[in-house]
Amino acid sequence: MSDHIVKSFDQELMDLGRKIAEMGGIAETMLSNAIHALEKADTDLAQRVIATDPRLDALEREIEERAIVTIAKRQPMAVDLRAVISSIRIASDLERIGDLAKNVAKRVVAIDGQFPPQKIVGGVSHMSELALDRLKRVIDAYAQRDVAEAVDVWEHDEEIDQLHNSLFRELLTYMMEDPRNIGFCAHLLFCAKNIERIGDHATNIAETIHYLVTGETITSERPRNSSAYAPLGGAKS
Repeated sequence: MSDHIVKSFDQELMDLGRKIAEMGGIAETMLSNAIHALEKADTDLAQRVIATDPRLDALEREIEERAIVTIAKRQPMAVDLRAVISSIRIASDLERIGDLAKNVAKRVVAIDGQFPPQKIVGGVSHMSELALDRLKRVIDAYAQRDVAEAVDVWEHDEEIDQLHNSLFRELLTYMMEDPRNIGFCAHLLFCAKNIERIGDHATNIAETIHYLVTGETITSERPRNSSAYAPLGGAKS
């Protein structure tokens, strides 16, 4: 009976891990597709990103419910408890990443027919590549319990912040040079802020992985760019 209980508990933990991996894959695809939609002015692809979001929301709820049942039923200790708690934290961050990717897709739909030159979009694309790389790395780090990889992502969080600040100044310049640029540049500013927030959530996941593997939180201050601008949206919608 004891062996049976242990095997059942191990299966529950594995199922939580698989659900997190599924959420990670969906979040990656949503972000990648949202950026491709922006680059290609593809509103149909943007609409598909928006339509995918409820699936991510449902998975988060499922993970949270399973985790709560596991805690109540198994009363796990030490690393097992951390694994269950971490699944809830990571699912929440992945759900928010999906929301932010959805917000980018909504901007693509909103600026349909008034897309800016590719040069302007390029800065947002570069930010997105970094954010997507960070996301993929932390999802892999979670699967492999690779705390060194997670910490490396955490330590380089400021790179996306720096790009965001540079892009902010560039887009303001475009708007001042020609008022006709104000509309789509404003949309791109919101896209950039959403992507910067995705980078923050990837860093949150890195912190959770550190807690999961070591049992300790990262106590040093998260690397930040001191000239970071105030938030420009990115709120859940």
